[in-house]
Amino acid sequence: MSTELLVGADGAWSKIRPLLSDAQPEYVGTTFIETYLYDADVRHSAASNAVGGGAMFALAPGKGISAHREAKDILHTYIQLNCPAEWIAGIDFTDVAAATRAIAAEFDGWAPELIALITDGETAPIPRMIYALPIGHRWNRVPGVTLLGDAAHLMPPAGEGANLAMFDGTELGKAIAAHQGDIEAALAAYEEALFPRSESAAEGSYMILGLCLDDSAPFGFVDFLAGALEEEHN
Repeated sequence: MSTELLVGADGAWSKIRPLLSDAQPEYVGTTFIETYLYDADVRHSAASNAVGGGAMFALAPGKGISAHREAKDILHTYIQLNCPAEWIAGIDFTDVAAATRAIAAEFDGWAPELIALITDGETAPIPRMIYALPIGHRWNRVPGVTLLGDAAHLMPPAGEGANLAMFDGTELGKAIAAHQGDIEAALAAYEEALFPRSESAAEGSYMILGLCLDDSAPFGFVDFLAGALEEEHN
């Protein structure tokens, strides 16, 4: 099989990336653990009131609980922990009760309505270890091959991942159309814009992760949101 154009849009563990780069995603030291509450307003009213009508962030240095509302009265929670990979590996997530206790123990003394977002979860807690490519990840031009989305610029979650992937795809399509069949020129133009755009987004994602969980939490994150709101109004 042969092709004139191969686009790696296959995510964090891309099978196409090694054609361009030796870079591998590395654990950033933070894990998000997902839980869900269903029929929240009726069955989990205290937790529901804590989350409110949109999203809620309860943050402290090294740990946090964030939750948001989804359709059909669902609360979707991410428990955030700065922790070694070995600590997460040491939790048996197939034992739902034991895993839940281990995670909840990290928030001993927190408000009961926040703890309920962990302990009352109606699905097994799901660990999401956060991996990222190096900030500024780039590669030398290889004829006929390129990357987009997480395959190109995997970074900590900051609400931009899917948007960046779609934008990459749009920009790649525009570059191909603009260069009228000259694939190499199109890929060179696409990557020239992709690399600095991706680097800037990655720096921003690490900044947000730090504001949520570093030693300044939650005050650094609050100041950031206040500054963003003020900028929007000016």
